[in-house]
Amino acid sequence: MNTIPAHLDHIVLATPDLAATVAEFARRTGVVPAPGGVHIGFGTRNCLVGLGGGAYLEILGPDPEQSAPAGPRPFGVDGLDSARTITWAISPSDIDATVATVRVHGYDPGDVREMSRRRPDGTLLEWRLTDGGTPHPSGLVPFLIDWADAVHPSASDLPLTPLLELTATAPDPEEVRPVLSALGTDLVIGEGPAGFSFTLDTPNGPVTFT
Repeated sequence: MNTIPAHLDHIVLATPDLAATVAEFARRTGVVPAPGGVHIGFGTRNCLVGLGGGAYLEILGPDPEQSAPAGPRPFGVDGLDSARTITWAISPSDIDATVATVRVHGYDPGDVREMSRRRPDGTLLEWRLTDGGTPHPSGLVPFLIDWADAVHPSASDLPLTPLLELTATAPDPEEVRPVLSALGTDLVIGEGPAGFSFTLDTPNGPVTFT
């Protein structure tokens, strides 16, 4: 069974302490995540690891060098007491058409808005993504991202831990699957409390994060 979702762009592992989570990831996998960049005005920064197949893992947490943002930090970082796989993103060939299609099917992924971050070398990286709209109750529906002409993070010589599988559980998987189908992707979902699990191929052997 193929457990890598179609159009997978990245997985978001959010944490209240980026340095500690990066150190723990390195301890478990034998791979040190690379600095990604700073989300100016949002109070966060990230570190990245390639997953193969044009996808990557984003480890995101508060940026101690920024002042507190005007609103909550992205992905509920302010409310976390430990690292947690929060969500995932897909990169469809036409983000605007995909948004229109999924709205016809009764799900609103949110409006498409501009985002950016400053890479460690000073380069400004810009992209577009959906802002969340009305999140699906399960929390397992991905957001959409469009990198346009930007260099994709996975193409920037990231350390590599190939993704072996990404799966999830939900109280009612049949509520989630039609939305994923409308988005043009899929996810292996079992019954249980809403949550993710992904397994990486690392120098220390397969390592699973939940």
